[in-house]
Amino acid sequence: MAFDKKLLDIVACPVCKGKLEYDKTAQQLICKADKLAYPITEGIPVLLENRAVPLAETV
Repeated sequence: MAFDKKLLDIVACPVCKGKLEYDKTAQQLICKADKLAYPITEGIPVLLENRAVPLAETV
């Protein structure tokens, strides 16, 4: 099942309520403000704070 990009208009980061970006390669939604990534499982974003993964810092 594919992720429907139209969902990006209505979903928000559960931590800061900010905009999320879709990472097609990693199948996750990214919150740049909080530096968190939320997994997409079977086309459904899992927007639970305890399931978020910290983004690796790029140097």
